[in-house]
Amino acid sequence: MITILSNDTHGVVAPALPGAGVLRPLGLDEVTITGGFWGERQHVNATATIDHCDEWEQRVGWIDNFAAAAEGSVAATRTGREFSDSDVYKLVEAMAWEVARTGDPHLEARIQELAQMFERVQEPDGYLSTKYGRPGQAPRYSDLAWGHELYCYGHLIQAAVARLRSGHDDTLVRVALRAADHMCEAFGPDGIQSVCGHAEVEVALVELYRATGVERYLALAKLFVERRGTGTLPDIEFGREYFQDDIPVREATVLRGHAVRALYLTAGVVDLALETKDDELLDAARGQFATTLARRTYLTGGMGSHHQDEAYGDDFELPPDRSYCETCAGVGSVMVAWRLALATGDLSYGDVVERALYNVVATSPAADGRAFFYTNPLHKRVPGQEAEADEVSPRALSRLRAPWFEVSCCPTNVARTFASLAGYVATATDAGVQIHQLAPCSIQTRLSGGDVRLAVATRYPDDGDVVVRVVEAPEGPWELSLRVPSWAQGSATLDGVPVPGAVARVSDLRAGEEVRLSLPMRVRVTAPDQRIDAVRGCLAFERGPLVLCLESTDLPDGLEVDDVVLAEPTAHDVDGRAHVALRRVEHDDRAWPYAEHGTGRAEGDTLTAALVPYYSWANRGPSTMRVWIPQG
Repeated sequence: MITILSNDTHGVVAPALPGAGVLRPLGLDEVTITGGFWGERQHVNATATIDHCDEWEQRVGWIDNFAAAAEGSVAATRTGREFSDSDVYKLVEAMAWEVARTGDPHLEARIQELAQMFERVQEPDGYLSTKYGRPGQAPRYSDLAWGHELYCYGHLIQAAVARLRSGHDDTLVRVALRAADHMCEAFGPDGIQSVCGHAEVEVALVELYRATGVERYLALAKLFVERRGTGTLPDIEFGREYFQDDIPVREATVLRGHAVRALYLTAGVVDLALETKDDELLDAARGQFATTLARRTYLTGGMGSHHQDEAYGDDFELPPDRSYCETCAGVGSVMVAWRLALATGDLSYGDVVERALYNVVATSPAADGRAFFYTNPLHKRVPGQEAEADEVSPRALSRLRAPWFEVSCCPTNVARTFASLAGYVATATDAGVQIHQLAPCSIQTRLSGGDVRLAVATRYPDDGDVVVRVVEAPEGPWELSLRVPSWAQGSATLDGVPVPGAVARVSDLRAGEEVRLSLPMRVRVTAPDQRIDAVRGCLAFERGPLVLCLESTDLPDGLEVDDVVLAEPTAHDVDGRAHVALRRVEHDDRAWPYAEHGTGRAEGDTLTAALVPYYSWANRGPSTMRVWIPQG
């Protein structure tokens, strides 16, 4: 049963801030990532990625679309896809979280500049689009299946929520509120009886309700969720499941269709269920996500096995070489899992967040933060081509990370996620603090018994020790909880004592005391479910939260990853790196690639090769790569 949070969430600077549920998220005002893996990525995001995205959006004309719309020339000059407005809004959201995190004056000024541009484009009734509604353009809402107008509003609203939560009531907020009020009029009970082909506005409307207390925003989110699956959108070649418009939300049993659409919708469904105290709706979302994790998710946490429709496949249809695993789907998975953790109090959802963050979201950007993967395959048969530094790349082309794409939803999604990452680290209840993501950080918040301040020190994921020092403690009883990752359960220790279960708990620590959670960081050998035909007979390797892979860069010259098999089903630690024994395969090329069983193939020399974290692959130039390695 959904419970009301007794913790006061007013003023918390967090990307998701439910008014009900079990746990209260700690925001960017309460948690600071102080270094390590995620601290480095936040630094690169702040110093390179956000400006890179801004520069490219200017270069390709997506920001200029707003200036042209204000001047009346946009019908003749507009560039980008129908949803390119949304990527400008996501960029502004990234800037907003970064300003909330660091107070960056350059980004603050840029937010104001862009917001004033949006305001000049907005119609008197609140409608806002550079693609529709002007002379020479298609009419408003004339293509709800593909037009993305409401999707764009959703990202505008989320940027405004970031501003509201960080204490700014400014031009961006005014623009977003006008757009939201316009939607309530246009799509309310007496308005257009349909939904957007790309879910996103639902989660945004609930967060806007949470930030403002205006009931009509929640009511509109509810209308959109209840309309979904009733056939208001056209049937297409991919089926209505592409839009999640084939089955009502409450009746679905698994996520299906376009993966990003499905995940954004589910995030909104969880939020709506909490705010309306709808246990049935929450149970539906929780069940759908659980089945998706069990049957339609890759080892990396990636989702989506179809290229043609960027969609989930059938149960256990998880081919590694055709995995789509869009970076945005990784962000969507984090959004859903985090919301379910807040709703239920189940810290194991942190495993889902961790897996997707380390092995999908962190995989996308290059080390310098200025090039990105759109898709994240688990097997690359042919070395990628170097992407031109000054050219826009097709999103699904087999290249290395590219600086920009024709559809560049992923770079700005990475930017806003990294900027707000501290909001996914820890939670609180009246009685204690729960640490979900193991990162060096400082935490300070107020419990019912008083203030608590913690300092977390760790080299995770390079090391399995996590030390939490209490700087300030409440006077009364309180409890510190740390998530124990599923792969460490049964072998984790807290101050040398084995931890039973998925959570390490310690009560009533005083200022100056510390505890040490120790996790085993040995290399693990992972086997697939036998129903995943595409990798039957293969093994993968993991260390801590990281999926490892074999890259041709670590093989002798002329040898590719498809030219070797495992000589033994294990890995060895050599100087802190996982090494596997491989056997070279001498392929017997024939005119017909099939033969009578038992004729086999000749086996060649044995060799040893190092594995690398999957997130780092292709940072050393063109290569072939595979996560799942066949057994010899």
